[in-house]
Amino acid sequence: MCASRPVIVMQVPERLYESEAISFQEEFKNLLQAERPRIVLDCSGIKDIDSSGVEMLLLCMDEAMKRDGDVKLAAVAPGSAVILELMKVDRLFEVFDSAEEAVRSFHSFSLHQIAQQPWIGNVGDLEAAS
Repeated sequence: MCASRPVIVMQVPERLYESEAISFQEEFKNLLQAERPRIVLDCSGIKDIDSSGVEMLLLCMDEAMKRDGDVKLAAVAPGSAVILELMKVDRLFEVFDSAEEAVRSFHSFSLHQIAQQPWIGNVGDLEAAS
């Protein structure tokens, strides 16, 4: 993992209906030029969202993942969170209380995550390393 890559925070518009979603997605595509893009979508300003807006969020994640990147959501308002839950997409995103927390999550590994990774090698390598 290269910690020097920047994390980009992008503000999501207040209304996320079809017309806004299309223009937002065009702006988002400009952020995908980097290898392994790491993007936080700040959802604090969302007042209204419909299925087109949810589809746009999924497309953003899909495009980032095609480039071995990730998209995380931050500051999702309760009303928007209900829509994501009803459409059963809330489990597909990592959601954070603030953009700052989401950015920090790109830079940290928990001991639990590290412990779950399997050891690939042989015992001789492990003994030589100790």
